[in-house]
Amino acid sequence: MLLGEVTMTEFKRLSRRAVLIVPFGTIEAHGTHLPLNTDTLIIREVVKRLAGGRKDLLMAPPIQYGVCTSTAQHPGTIGITASSLRAIIADIVKSSYAHGLRKIILVSGHGGGQHVSAMKEASEELVATLEGLKLAAFSIYDVIGKEARDLAETENDSHAGEMETSLMLHLAPGLVKGSSKEEYPTFPRPLVVKDKLKYWPGAVWGNPGKATKAKGEKLFNVMVSKLDEVVRAIEKAR
Repeated sequence: MLLGEVTMTEFKRLSRRAVLIVPFGTIEAHGTHLPLNTDTLIIREVVKRLAGGRKDLLMAPPIQYGVCTSTAQHPGTIGITASSLRAIIADIVKSSYAHGLRKIILVSGHGGGQHVSAMKEASEELVATLEGLKLAAFSIYDVIGKEARDLAETENDSHAGEMETSLMLHLAPGLVKGSSKEEYPTFPRPLVVKDKLKYWPGAVWGNPGKATKAKGEKLFNVMVSKLDEVVRAIEKAR
């Protein structure tokens, strides 16, 4: 069920037993061929598919901004700081907890390291201070690793590459504007550089040219299945 579409009476009846799922995305450059809300759209549709028609699941409206470091200088990326993300998570979880929700899943369609770390840091503190709270915080890409690798032809595929483009061809083909060149970041790690565009001009990590709608459908179904596993785990948690 969609949290924003239930009444307060329905919410009161559901809150003690339902699992709340909060999707997190970004407004972030994804090559020249994918929309800025790619991360948000993908995870929104995954959660919506799982929560549709189920009274034991409440889908919160997506949080559309995230921590974007490597793409911060690319046109269209509008990010927030890690401290802002931690604060947003703390406020949402504390408010939800005050209204009786005890099982909450924070799932991101964005896999950026600082973004996911901020989610987990906020969650650790919340679990330590809110009695009886059961909380999960992760990127969907953390739980589909093997399956995604098995589907992809591109080694080391990632941002706006083969698999994300395939997902968008399946979910929103009208938003896919052609393709982008195969590209991989060349950041001189472990150095931290200011001019990130110099090392990653196109905001693509992989080969979008190998994307297909069929691959996207298969990966989407894997994502839904893996998220369902997390839901079942948190439902059983003591």
